[in-house]
Amino acid sequence: MAEYFDNLQSAFDFKGRTIVMTGGTGVLGSAIACALADCGAQLAIIHLNPQRGAELLQRIGGRSENVALFRADVLQRASLQQAAGDILQRFGKIDGLINAVGGNQPRATTSADLKFFDLPFDALREVFDVNLLGTMLGCQVFGRTMAESGRGVILNVSSMNAFRPLTRVAAYSAAKAGVNNFTQWLAVHMAQEYSPNIRVNAIAPGFFLTEQNRFLLLDRETGASTPRGDAILAHTPMGRYGKPEELVGAALWLLSPASAFVTGAIVPIDGGFSAFSGV
Repeated sequence: MAEYFDNLQSAFDFKGRTIVMTGGTGVLGSAIACALADCGAQLAIIHLNPQRGAELLQRIGGRSENVALFRADVLQRASLQQAAGDILQRFGKIDGLINAVGGNQPRATTSADLKFFDLPFDALREVFDVNLLGTMLGCQVFGRTMAESGRGVILNVSSMNAFRPLTRVAAYSAAKAGVNNFTQWLAVHMAQEYSPNIRVNAIAPGFFLTEQNRFLLLDRETGASTPRGDAILAHTPMGRYGKPEELVGAALWLLSPASAFVTGAIVPIDGGFSAFSGV
């Protein structure tokens, strides 16, 4: 281990390391962004919403001097390329990439009023694009600089839906399954074609209360658990939803030299959901 870091504490010292992050203004992504700022990282946050970007900087507070916002669309290659150039000009290098962008949308979700056969094509495509293509394009643009330097680490954000597809969210489950497959493919490709010092992994969050799913899991009026929420908790051995900050430990580990021999892994962070057979 000594060839990678002097001691365990230094492994999680991100001072001088530049991490690019998409989806960093979201509920889950912002928890990871704040933790990286705490560890001294230079953060380049890709965003499209100035208000949410400003809120993230305010949340990071006094540590925001090494955090910069770059406006770009994860589905527009030219936009990402412009951001990559600006990031290199600001920080001089790119050491890591976190693809935390993603999400579902109601028009791609089945319900009593919207059958699978009637899900609009544009809604399905939007979910596939933001989750899978948004991840792939980020890896193409920012991963290129890693290939050129022969080092770096990529962390994708998948979902428990990738392992066990949930009812109602066919497009989201399929897109996240694609993220898992792509993560493993890219890990092999980078190591064999460019450098074994480029690692690619993913975390797969289980059930966290976010803006996207809150009112699928909790009643909007009373705050009580819905039948869907009850079913999820019944199949989660820890019996609760995750907290955003509970993603941090695995994320920092996979981004750090402490996981130097880990690539192509998808790590569940799900309170035991994926381990539970139901009996």
